Amino acid sequence: MRILLAEDSTLLREALVALLERLGHQVIAAATTAPQLLQEFIRLHGESMHPDLVLTDVRMPPDNSDDGLRTALRIRELSPAQPVMVLSQYIADTYARELLTLPQGAIGYLLKDRINRVRDFAQALDVVASGGTVIDSDVVQHLLRVRPQGPLSTLTGREREVLALMADGRSNTEIAAALVLTDAAISKHIGNIFLKLGLSPVDENRRVRAVLVYLQAEPR
Repeated sequence: MRILLAEDSTLLREALVALLERLGHQVIAAATTAPQLLQEFIRLHGESMHPDLVLTDVRMPPDNSDDGLRTALRIRELSPAQPVMVLSQYIADTYARELLTLPQGAIGYLLKDRINRVRDFAQALDVVASGGTVIDSDVVQHLLRVRPQGPLSTLTGREREVLALMADGRSNTEIAAALVLTDAAISKHIGNIFLKLGLSPVDENRRVRAVLVYLQAEPR
C-alpha cells in the first residue's frame, strides 16, 4: 500500500520507512512536522496520489504535544474515508477518544512499543487500511480507567480486563492464557460484556465495537 508517514525523529522515521518497505509497502511522502503532514496530504491528493494509509506520530512539532493527532483529525475532515493510524508513546485522552469514535472507521491508535511486534503491527496496518479499527490494549485500559462511568459502570473489573484484550485482537484462547482462566470462563465474560453493552450477535466486529460503544456513549 502507499503510505504517507509523519515522524519527527530521524532515527525512528528511517526505521519505519525500512520496516514498511520490508513489509511490501511504499512510503510516498514523509513529513517531520504536523503542518508538513497536512501539506503533503493536500499535495498528494492534488496529484491524484491518494495514500492508502496515513501513519503519524501523535507528538509532533511545532508544539510537540498532540499536533500529529489533531492533524489526523483535520485530514479526516478533508477526506472522511481516509485510513489513519496514529502511533504514540503516550495517550492523549480527548483527541484519542474523538479520533476513535469517528463514524467511518479506518482508524488505529497504537503505542510505539507495538512496532517491535512486527507481525501484529503489519496486521494492524492492513486492518485499518481496509476500513477496520485497531486500538492498542494499553490505550483501552487507560480510557477505561479515566472514564469509569457510563456504559462500563455495569462491567466487573474482570470484564474490563477481558474487554481490553478483546480490543487488542486477542482470541478467546489467548485471553484465557493471559488471565490464567479457562476458555469457558472467557466465553462467559465476553457474553456478559456483549449483553451489558447491548451488542447484537449479528455485529461482525463486536470486540472492537464493545470499546467504541462505550466511548461514543460518554459525554464530550
